[in-house]
Amino acid sequence: MDRAGRAVADNVLELSRLAGFVRPSILGIAGKGNNAGDVFAAARILAGLGVHIEVWLAGDAGKIDGDARTHMTGMLAAGVTVRQMPAEQDWHNPGIFERHWEIVIDGLLGTGLRGAVQDTMAGAIALVNRLSRRSLIVAVDVPSGLDADTGVPRNDAVFADLTVTMAFPKQGLLTQAGIEHTGSLVVADIGFPSDIANNITSSLELIEEGEIRSLFKRRSRHAHKGVFGHILVIGGSAGFGGAAAMAARAALRTGAGLVSVFTPRSVAGVVAASVQEAMVHGTKETSEGTLSADFWPLNGRDLSMFDAVLVGPGMGIHDECRKVVMEILSRCKVPLVLDADALNVQKKFDKFISAATCSVTITPHPGELARFMAESTDSIQTNRVKAAFDAVDETNATVVLKGAGTIVAARAKTPFINMTGNPGMATGGSGDVLSGVLVSLLGQGFSPFDASKAAVYIHGRAGDRAAWRSSQAGIVAGDLIEEIPFVLKDLCGR
Repeated sequence: MDRAGRAVADNVLELSRLAGFVRPSILGIAGKGNNAGDVFAAARILAGLGVHIEVWLAGDAGKIDGDARTHMTGMLAAGVTVRQMPAEQDWHNPGIFERHWEIVIDGLLGTGLRGAVQDTMAGAIALVNRLSRRSLIVAVDVPSGLDADTGVPRNDAVFADLTVTMAFPKQGLLTQAGIEHTGSLVVADIGFPSDIANNITSSLELIEEGEIRSLFKRRSRHAHKGVFGHILVIGGSAGFGGAAAMAARAALRTGAGLVSVFTPRSVAGVVAASVQEAMVHGTKETSEGTLSADFWPLNGRDLSMFDAVLVGPGMGIHDECRKVVMEILSRCKVPLVLDADALNVQKKFDKFISAATCSVTITPHPGELARFMAESTDSIQTNRVKAAFDAVDETNATVVLKGAGTIVAARAKTPFINMTGNPGMATGGSGDVLSGVLVSLLGQGFSPFDASKAAVYIHGRAGDRAAWRSSQAGIVAGDLIEEIPFVLKDLCGR
């Protein structure tokens, strides 16, 4: 319980730092069980660091026992104010809104929830959700009121911005219903023996920070730009040059040594001005301002001079664009990413992707995958893991199915789900940033599966940082690019 409390405190402090709270006011809301004990431990630790924190108790302090009582005693000794609110009407008192709390810690109910949430707990959950209009919400283990197995609220559940879950991710947090309440997800190590974890098997794995960190190696002092990959981005069209530019910028920010862009001549100037570090080549184009089938500049047909290739951002769906994608699929020998319009010009029955002579990674959002698979978007969203594997079977590619709880799937691999990111990332250009991160990692030598997992984690974490620094509503895709280096610093240390 002490370790759980420390994990909560650490994540609250990190969230406070990112959000720019200089002297944050923090409110802990606790029930009577082990989740309450975690809140008490976190409150004691935060108070010891000089953070202002108050705890409201949905019940009678005299009825708390066991380890939770031990930590309540420690919290009181640390000088934390506790307000007992045992009746449902206590949580509807207008006076409790007099103070603004930057962060609210939800520790009302945990995995032991049985039956519907009623009376005092229902009132407390409703209050947390009202406070969420201005406060950031951190849930302990599971958002209160959420079924930890199914992810379905019992009747009402907390909507968290961040959930700090203990030891292992709970199945319900990763369902489509649960994702709506969970927010970003952190799994806290509270000291379970490793042999317990090693004996657990699952049909779905969570992408975690520690695993992604292990993929990055220390850079040699003797390294040069050629060591970190030469990336090629093919895309852009009249009115959509920014897509190729953002993908190129994201690739550079993720550590690529060199980035070249092939884009229609009419938008080359826009792309070059947007990403001065890239080598931008204006190419032949159609009358509609899209890439011509014979667009290749100089010796560009020799794709082996590049370490990874991205096709699609802003490319358009002209018949000539389809020919471009078909030729690249038949010619490319290095890792290839198909994004956006490179997928929109493909059909399920084409089989061009499955016949490619290189590794292919595709990055559809649900609508794009629905078009490709000739299904409805609802059917894709109903079972996202199945939909991703259906696409793997059709294409033999690594599939990144974007959206809340992005799925990464590949043949003979356990699928992974990503829980970083937030609704503010539903903005034009966000997908182009992700494809740029992904192709950069491929060019640096990551396997397609590892690159995909790392890319969606980094992309989501960048989005979280951007949202916490400003707001979800105010995020633009360029904000994600600017946050990528800071995410990499957290992962790599330098």
